[in-house]
Amino acid sequence: MKITNQFNLPDVVVDALLQDDYTKGKSNRSVTSLIDSPRVAILQRNNEHRIEQDVVDFLWSRFGTSVHGMFEAAVANNQHANVISEERMYAEVRGWTISGAVDLQEVYDDGVLISDYKVTSVWSVIHDKTEWHNQLNAYAWLVRWSKDLPVKGLRIIAILRDWQRRKAQMEADYPQSPIHIVEIPLWSEDDADKYIRGRVRLHQEAEYDYLVSGSDLPACTAAERWEKPTTYAVLKKGRKRAVRVLTTREEAEAYIEPLGTGHAIEERLGESTRCSQDWCRVARWCDQFQMES
Repeated sequence: MKITNQFNLPDVVVDALLQDDYTKGKSNRSVTSLIDSPRVAILQRNNEHRIEQDVVDFLWSRFGTSVHGMFEAAVANNQHANVISEERMYAEVRGWTISGAVDLQEVYDDGVLISDYKVTSVWSVIHDKTEWHNQLNAYAWLVRWSKDLPVKGLRIIAILRDWQRRKAQMEADYPQSPIHIVEIPLWSEDDADKYIRGRVRLHQEAEYDYLVSGSDLPACTAAERWEKPTTYAVLKKGRKRAVRVLTTREEAEAYIEPLGTGHAIEERLGESTRCSQDWCRVARWCDQFQMES
């Protein structure tokens, strides 16, 4: 990867932002890569030497690392033997080694409580994120397979970098604290196993088809592209906040008809947030991005 410093940050700041001791160990895929798009994984590996990233882009990632370090240090000073921090585990699936580092495990007689720290936005907590469900249940699968222990629960410990006290006081559905616990539903052992084996098969087939057969990479799904559909907002004239947001123009027109001329319909075009050069590091080499942008 080529690192740039467009804003002429001091060397000490650059060095701090570039510190990274992450490793997926001796594995074919980490959990975070496995639950993500095979297309992205392959394009990142094949273009690693050409990817450019500015040093400021590492800010929130390093901030997250610092938060992890703070909690890890607290666990190290904790006298409770049932608490395990930052343990990397491995399991074999279809000839591949899958690894994952679990931020926090609390081991009880009736099972392991798995927690993952996230430095994130309030939006992520309010709207939920499917990838959190996938990641935490993949960790549960790892704990069962690598340690032969049952899992009793999953949760995200979310540190909200954009939390506002005034909004917490004014809005009932707004997180009431800058540190918010999100309970993640625990899948059955059978469902988790089917999911992991399906993801491994998907990545293996993509590797084989691309490297051996020369086939096109599988397209990123709507979820992997963070796709937001086009919606139709009913607005009262003179106000910016929508009275109602509907999924089709026909629904919006039917809704607005009895409201009279004091309202209008605003089309809000959908987009694939991740599928841009601002978010996706391999967009330059992605034919799906070129065709759909």
